[in-house]
Amino acid sequence: MDHKRIWEIALQQSAVDLNCKAEDFFGGENRVVVSQDHPDAKKYYKLPHVCQMVSYGPCVIASVREDVKDAVESYLKKVPASHAFETPNLHELDALVRPYGLKSWFMGECFLPEAEKLQPLSCGYEMRLLQQPDFAGLYLPQWSNALCEDRKQLDVLGIGAFDGDEMVGFAACSADGVEMWQIGVDVLPEYRRKGIAAALTSRLALEILKRGKVPFYSAAWCNVASVRNAIKCGFRPAWVELGFRQTD
Repeated sequence: MDHKRIWEIALQQSAVDLNCKAEDFFGGENRVVVSQDHPDAKKYYKLPHVCQMVSYGPCVIASVREDVKDAVESYLKKVPASHAFETPNLHELDALVRPYGLKSWFMGECFLPEAEKLQPLSCGYEMRLLQQPDFAGLYLPQWSNALCEDRKQLDVLGIGAFDGDEMVGFAACSADGVEMWQIGVDVLPEYRRKGIAAALTSRLALEILKRGKVPFYSAAWCNVASVRNAIKCGFRPAWVELGFRQTD
């Protein structure tokens, strides 16, 4: 699983998610397509999209509901990809889709690993590999980034950091794509800033690669600590997303 293959898998998955072609993400021009349902799309999406925008850098691909296509196209014809997801431009887009009952909702940055830079980082705590049967009692608020109770069947692998018998940090992954597993990580407040998150994330990423899957990591724009953790572990920014939903 080298760098090239990791990116091929990620781009093909995004193409399935948005109903476009992988090469469209580097086509140089913003593009709007009509969304369609697909059994292999990432499991956290609710397809078809009302409006989902993704950029790998050179351009924005927007996968939309048919009736909002013209409005989104008019926006993307005026705004370059590098400024399409920022305010005040985003306020203009919100105004354009408001008559269709939509508003901007989730915005995030997604990271892919540089396979040659992934190393099993260490902290001062014992690490234990956990499997799906071990998660039964872990669907608790303190582990809500690592596990998702609404999609328990997708939580497939995890690593816990232990201080004696107490689990103080936990990273787990969800089989959100056909070949892509998303990592989430939590550390108890009193154990933060000790390298636990990086140790868990890096080791889980390597375990995912061993299984022939691509690990990916997502963070909100404002979650600087999470972004720093991704970079420390050998992940690099790959794409950004902006999603819309019904106002009701």
